[in-house]
Amino acid sequence: MTDDQLLRYSRHLLLDDIGVEGQQRLLASHALVIGAGGLGSPVALYLGTAGVGRITIVDHDTVDLTNLQRQIAHDRSRVGQPKAESAAHAVRSINPDPQLNALVRRADAALLDQLVPSADVVLDCCDNFSTRHLVNAACVRHRKPLVSGAAIGFDGQISVYDIRQDGAPCYACVFPPEATFEEVACATMGVFAPLVGIVGSMQAAEALKLLAGAGHPLAGRLLMLDGRAMAFDEVRMARQPHCTVCGTAAAGSG
Repeated sequence: MTDDQLLRYSRHLLLDDIGVEGQQRLLASHALVIGAGGLGSPVALYLGTAGVGRITIVDHDTVDLTNLQRQIAHDRSRVGQPKAESAAHAVRSINPDPQLNALVRRADAALLDQLVPSADVVLDCCDNFSTRHLVNAACVRHRKPLVSGAAIGFDGQISVYDIRQDGAPCYACVFPPEATFEEVACATMGVFAPLVGIVGSMQAAEALKLLAGAGHPLAGRLLMLDGRAMAFDEVRMARQPHCTVCGTAAAGSG
């Protein structure tokens, strides 16, 4: 690390769980962020300020005035610009260290198969089930840890899906792709502005822990937040043998 980096990351270096070795792991790591909206904004900012060496941000959408209530990586001067590029600009303005790659594309299966293998951690910050399942399937195929968050109204949830850990489920074990879930959107349901900041910051924390080798990840646990009461509930989860993505049947067919 340079003298500037020793100063910039000094508060991490003071932590026994991170220290110099952990910070060097962060500087050498690559995080893939899917979505640069409400969740992706704090995720990108905290990964960047913490010194993650490479950050790839994928989002096909553009900044809209209605986003500014909660999507803190963007500002009025960048309304109409691609969210991925706006988020990358916000990170660069705080920390010049990370190598940022902004992709103005939809995260389809082909793109994910290009990007996921080189990532050390994947963060799902998107807003629809179909993309979540594509991201999860790619992470299972390439055996990469996935940090998944969601927020709508006053309710949020976060977990880590890491099939490298014995018995840990993938996203499809908990939310099967063949099941029917009501798709809701912020445009119709609304979202409490700080909620996405809370969940996104927790996603960044889980990713940084995984990259630095610090603490205990949320694998096998789903945290659910009631923002009205500011109360958390935790649900323990296990891998499902008949999961069509990571279960024994899926492994046999592969």
